[in-house]
Amino acid sequence: MTIEPRSGYFLSQRLRLHYTEWGDPDAPPLILQHGGRDHGRSWDRVVQALLPDWRIIAPDLRGHGDSGWAEDSNYGMDDCLYDHAMLFDQLGLERATVIGHSLGGNIALRHAAARPERIVKLVVIEGLGPSPERLAEAAALPVNKRMADWIAERTKALQRRARVYPTLDEAVARLHGVHPHLSADWARHLAVHGVRKVDGGYCFKADPCMTLLPLHEFSAEERRAMWRAITVDTLLVYGADSWASNPALDGRAAFFPHARTAVIEGAGHWVHHDKLAEFVALLRGFL
Repeated sequence: MTIEPRSGYFLSQRLRLHYTEWGDPDAPPLILQHGGRDHGRSWDRVVQALLPDWRIIAPDLRGHGDSGWAEDSNYGMDDCLYDHAMLFDQLGLERATVIGHSLGGNIALRHAAARPERIVKLVVIEGLGPSPERLAEAAALPVNKRMADWIAERTKALQRRARVYPTLDEAVARLHGVHPHLSADWARHLAVHGVRKVDGGYCFKADPCMTLLPLHEFSAEERRAMWRAITVDTLLVYGADSWASNPALDGRAAFFPHARTAVIEGAGHWVHHDKLAEFVALLRGFL
């Protein structure tokens, strides 16, 4: 039986942020944090597989889903980290288990390092960010070159406008084209909850300005220190067919005190979409 969700809002840094909730409010809380250019309803199939054992909360990141867009078009990791912390604080969650995908996993990792006492267990799907090789290539560029490139890329990002698709079918086709592992019915579900009706058709809800990485980020040593500070049991999940670098092979997993890495065959970057049954089985064993 499908259990229908409830909607709610909380405030963070004067921005109204949306979340979707399922299950008994007195059950143990489980937060599902989506990734970039996605939305909280992308967890629907995972939610139905895990109910009724949890109170499940799926927030929309700033600039995504039904959350507000940042007036200054700034979607830095520090802002997202604070938003995630405010979700806990304003919903009165003393402790919760957290599952995060991609950008959402990176945010969850930072929160778990900053406030480990608030996290019961942590599952991160391809959320460690760029590979060590990619980060080394970026760091090798002269700082003046990095700044000039960032200005140019930010200018381009701020000029982006949401593309309008004349029909919902065309929006579905666009989503399916970007993520070919998706089944047709699931691509439609993601599009239905991920678009809004506008003059001339449909556009995706995500702010088109939020694609740019920040100019300043943690150093390699700061990243390692952050991972060492995550003292809770952690599961790092990767898709065998993904572009992402496996942390068990590139050395990053070794910096976590209590982490193991699981690779799911036949899955790309959206592991929980591509191989739902395998992912849920892995979750149940870990949680």
